[in-house]
Amino acid sequence: MRTVVFDLDGTLADTSGDLIAAANACFRAMGEGDLLHPVADAGTALRGGRAMLRLGLDRLGRTQDEAEVDRQYPLLLQAYEGAIDTHTMLYPGAMDAVEGLRTAGYKVAICTNKPEGLARLLMTRLGVLEAFGSLIGADTLPVRKPDPEALRETVRRAGGDPGRCVLVGDTETDRATSRAAGVPSILVTFGPAGQGVADLAPEALLGCYTELGDTVRRLIG
Repeated sequence: MRTVVFDLDGTLADTSGDLIAAANACFRAMGEGDLLHPVADAGTALRGGRAMLRLGLDRLGRTQDEAEVDRQYPLLLQAYEGAIDTHTMLYPGAMDAVEGLRTAGYKVAICTNKPEGLARLLMTRLGVLEAFGSLIGADTLPVRKPDPEALRETVRRAGGDPGRCVLVGDTETDRATSRAAGVPSILVTFGPAGQGVADLAPEALLGCYTELGDTVRRLIG
């Protein structure tokens, strides 16, 4: 069965505002105020909580303070869980595209490096979790993206064939995952990386979700 696997942050939804708010809550608790900007630092936000903490600490001159990153990371997750859908929005047309794929006979699933519990909570709050056949997060398996087994197991749990899938994402991690799995990738250009994802040489670029169905059919039939 053909399967379309989606990344979450920066692909299905713009989660950067809530992620940055959680990181800034940590910095305020440290007595430093807000160190990250919701627009300028959106790309860092979509690389994860630790990346945001490192960026903020860098701005304090505390480069490579991994001990502080480790101390703050659980607090960031706690803050994020408490306000996970305040600013987050699904990208325009995302769920219409998902439903179109399902109607056309494709399996659809999510493979994210967000902790699984938080990913499920967010998708439930957004009212779309049940649209996906499976969801694997950073802590679901002993491995995570870019290890190809994360993608393959996502497909298996959705009832698909790992050899007949495509990964829709927005970062170098997604491109590396698809390459390691030997399957095509589609990288979106409407995320924080914009047209810069073209440098990663994916099999296809996606400028808006209305193009997804035709792109998927071209790549995996």
